[in-house]
Amino acid sequence: MNTHKLIGPFRQLVSMDHLPKKGPIRDEELTIIQKGGLIVNNGIILEVGTFESLYKRCTKNNISVDYQETDLVVLPGLIDAHTHMCFAGSRAADFASRNNGKSYQEIAREGGGIWHTVGHTRKASQTQLADLLLQRLDRQLNMGITTMEVKSGYGLSVPEELKMLNAIRSAGLKHQADVIPTCLAAHIIPKDFTGTEENYLNHLLEVLVPKIKKQKLSNRFDIFVEQGAFRPESALRFLNKLREREFDLTVHGDQFSTGGSKVAIAAKAVSVDHLEASGPAEIECLSKSDVIPVALPGASIGLGCSFAPVRKLLDKGCSLAIASDWNPGSAPQGNLIMQASILSTYEKLSAAEVWAGLTFRAAKALKLPDRGILKKGYLADIVAFPCTDFREILYHQGMLKAKKVWKKGQVAG
Repeated sequence: MNTHKLIGPFRQLVSMDHLPKKGPIRDEELTIIQKGGLIVNNGIILEVGTFESLYKRCTKNNISVDYQETDLVVLPGLIDAHTHMCFAGSRAADFASRNNGKSYQEIAREGGGIWHTVGHTRKASQTQLADLLLQRLDRQLNMGITTMEVKSGYGLSVPEELKMLNAIRSAGLKHQADVIPTCLAAHIIPKDFTGTEENYLNHLLEVLVPKIKKQKLSNRFDIFVEQGAFRPESALRFLNKLREREFDLTVHGDQFSTGGSKVAIAAKAVSVDHLEASGPAEIECLSKSDVIPVALPGASIGLGCSFAPVRKLLDKGCSLAIASDWNPGSAPQGNLIMQASILSTYEKLSAAEVWAGLTFRAAKALKLPDRGILKKGYLADIVAFPCTDFREILYHQGMLKAKKVWKKGQVAG
């Protein structure tokens, strides 16, 4: 049976091919195929080109056509490389308190913050957490996000972290989108843990990590390096031991104070995420490393603080991924395109730099070399917007919704 399929024509096909992995990108560098199309088979792109040229081949080879009757602009399926979408409860009270002048740290000391979500998440069953996550995955996929990283970190004990990771795996197995699990058991030191920071991290290494390894629940670990969370020296020891056990590493770094980015570089982490507090010294160090900066504009919007200095990072030759940080506390909005378009306004990013940060550069931050570009051999993950010019999408700052999404060549939904 011939399963080959031609999808198109599209008014513009923005392939994201032939672009640099690091540094600035001008819109003029984008490869845009007018009236383009793609031939796909078994979830993989076989060919990209003009619809007319591909259609002639289809008629000769009896290939079916998924004909698009309206004007659409298509890009690779988007990739959200940093989320905390597995949780229970709300932090609306935190949001109100911040808007009344209290700081993130003050709210945490008063019983709000991460620990508030830990309480609600611990009370939820694995099934309840998986069901809540499935609803959020649906919303993301409808917005054109075909790959999503999801962290644990609201369990903060061995059984509760395992519950979260199992819920993430359960939801991922049921959902059309790809779900990439990350263990963030080192989110903060749990209030009910008796012992020091070092004791807690050693407990994770000795008890939790072997269980995750055995059950194959995640090959990624994260840690929050910040005042009120984990000190740089403790975090580096923890990450080095995880790297010895062949885990991929990422770091919450430089959100409120510096230190995390240097830990990420020293630990040979894949990425460092946040960077709102990064200054010239941190930017210089990152530019000389292979660590990928991941900006989280949703947290800046939610907390009312400055954005990561992404213009300076790019101009220094760094890569850049942009992620939603969707979580119940600092970034409850979860609208990745809206956040990215606002970030681009304040940091003066080209559309090409934004789309790179949401596609192939985000894929690199998750070590996923098979997606983020519309080209032969890549996953047929595609998002289509109802417009005639790719610049319209960010111009509408999240209000222009995806019209159609394909995951591995199949229409989502």
